[in-house]
Amino acid sequence: MGEEGPGGTVHLLCLAASSGVPLFCRSSRGGAPTRQQLPFSVIGSLNGVHMFGQNLDVQLKSARTEDTTVVWKSFHDSVTLIALSSEAGTSELRLERMLHMVFGAMVLVVGLEELTNIRNVERLKKELRATYGLIDSFLGNSELIGDLTQCVDCVIPPEGSLLQDTLSGFAEATGTAFVSLLVSGRVVAATDGWWRLGMPEAVLLPWLVGSLPPQAARDYPVYLPHGSPTVPHRLLTLTLLPRLELCLLCGPRPPLSQLEPQLLERWWQPLLDPLRTCLALGARALPDGFPLHGDILGLLLLHLELKRCVFTVEPLRDKEPSPEQRRRLLRNFYTLVTTTHFPPEPGPAEKEDAAHPAQVPRACYLVLGPGMGWQLVALQLGLRLLLLLLSPQSPTHGLRSLATHTLQALTPLL
Repeated sequence: MGEEGPGGTVHLLCLAASSGVPLFCRSSRGGAPTRQQLPFSVIGSLNGVHMFGQNLDVQLKSARTEDTTVVWKSFHDSVTLIALSSEAGTSELRLERMLHMVFGAMVLVVGLEELTNIRNVERLKKELRATYGLIDSFLGNSELIGDLTQCVDCVIPPEGSLLQDTLSGFAEATGTAFVSLLVSGRVVAATDGWWRLGMPEAVLLPWLVGSLPPQAARDYPVYLPHGSPTVPHRLLTLTLLPRLELCLLCGPRPPLSQLEPQLLERWWQPLLDPLRTCLALGARALPDGFPLHGDILGLLLLHLELKRCVFTVEPLRDKEPSPEQRRRLLRNFYTLVTTTHFPPEPGPAEKEDAAHPAQVPRACYLVLGPGMGWQLVALQLGLRLLLLLLSPQSPTHGLRSLATHTLQALTPLL
């Protein structure tokens, strides 16, 4: 399992499947957006070889060269997405899931009808510009991981029950069942209706809010790729504190003007201190003082049935590797674990484990090579999967015990 290099380039191509006309091309280098574009001859060759295979009833999914990984994906026989990455350690799984998120983002903003029945290519190109900020965040070094895990990024507030009760009361007062509280694109609390949203909109909506420029309030039309791909809904956002926002998904009502400051103050002014506490949870994800072992440099906890995850690389920030490196290592390890050791969906054995938690969990380990020495361990018990990045001094023979105790401590939270 390699570590992604800082100078790798990722290209994303979107083409009309029938004509091969490019709709857009987005690129990133070293995790930052770049204006570097692929030559049109390369774009034509990549699309041509894919179309050639289709004409022979052969589905071309991916290819590798010495330094580049390429993945193709067609959606509704209308749009073809192609991803190319020269980052070391890039997997087909990562690029394939990125393409699904990109198409979901396109549907979220312009609707499925515009993408499956392309009447005016130039108009569609202009409409798709509104997706660039969201799509670029998938290509860069995001602090979130829901694009890869297909689970909602969450944080665990210290006063979660109080925030949840207030959120439920606020939702009832505004007459909408789909309300969430977000910090930096992560869900702090949400109503039952919000949690019932399907994939990919459950991941995309918080990610969209986190990618938009700060505003006191928004009234943003969105389509739900799974739940309502052709009929738009309204996404209302209200900023309570910097980076802390209320989100409401609704129909024609309520109007944004109805959510006046007096209503917000009545529900949220009494919770000002708990809300301020949430601001520090953006990157840390876990409450301050939560007992983590001193060797843990980063963790990823997933609930495979609820499709929620907690991801942090904040422990021991003053030690190597850097937070960016930690995120890359855990992303790569998740890909390895998912493709090689544990299935992405819970099967009968895992569901049986959930009913009998005393059963021995499954685990795998990885120690990185000379010069690094960092250790990674994955542990799956029932419907939960835990990945840990550990410092070199953590004894290998104690990895399983450390991971088991950490999972037991985190289980009540997610």
